[in-house]
Amino acid sequence: MTALETPAVVLLSGGMDSSVLLHHVAKTLGRRPVHAVSCDYGQRHARELECAAWQALAAGAGRHRVLDMSFLGDLVKSGTSLVRGGAEVPDLVRIAESDREQPPTYVPNRNMLLLAMAAAYAEAHGIADVYYGAQAQDEYGYWDCTAEFVERLNHVLALNRRTPVVVHAPFAAMRKAESLRLGLELGIDYAHTWSCYRGGGKACGTCPTCVERLNAFREAGVTDPLEYETTA
Repeated sequence: MTALETPAVVLLSGGMDSSVLLHHVAKTLGRRPVHAVSCDYGQRHARELECAAWQALAAGAGRHRVLDMSFLGDLVKSGTSLVRGGAEVPDLVRIAESDREQPPTYVPNRNMLLLAMAAAYAEAHGIADVYYGAQAQDEYGYWDCTAEFVERLNHVLALNRRTPVVVHAPFAAMRKAESLRLGLELGIDYAHTWSCYRGGGKACGTCPTCVERLNAFREAGVTDPLEYETTA
């Protein structure tokens, strides 16, 4: 690392938000080199990792690591529909309003674990900053995507006696359509992002993240390049 380098680690899923974040960190913030870290945790939509690899190359990431965390899927499959072996992914309309603050697609403690891995990687490489694409979901929510979660996590990381790592979530208060527009300004090819929780040959169009993605594209007034089973 030279004196002029300001490296950063980006937790990259291959979805819209983390892809926009990766390009934002590399192009707008000018961090160099950018280390992209992705995790295979047994998610049904593992094809997002192919998109992560594509986006890492497109953004000029210095490194892209895919961590094998497949043990997590087996550990939590009784408590989430997002991993293989768990319950079926529900359509958004079938999730009661009272359950949308933590829907069945929530993965127990996922972000804490993924960020712990990213922070460990950053510390080992002498990198002070980790970025992740937490976003203020329009239709549902997860506690580990909130500003409060990031603040408290950073209090824990600050206990490090030598090289504390700081986690940043610059999109935590941003709506999906806002981050989408930012990505368009950055020249992101959204055909190489994946959102659908079911992870089929085409996006389903009805799971929580498909609905949110489609609504964001409609709000932004642009066409989603992905193919959908339905867009009703």
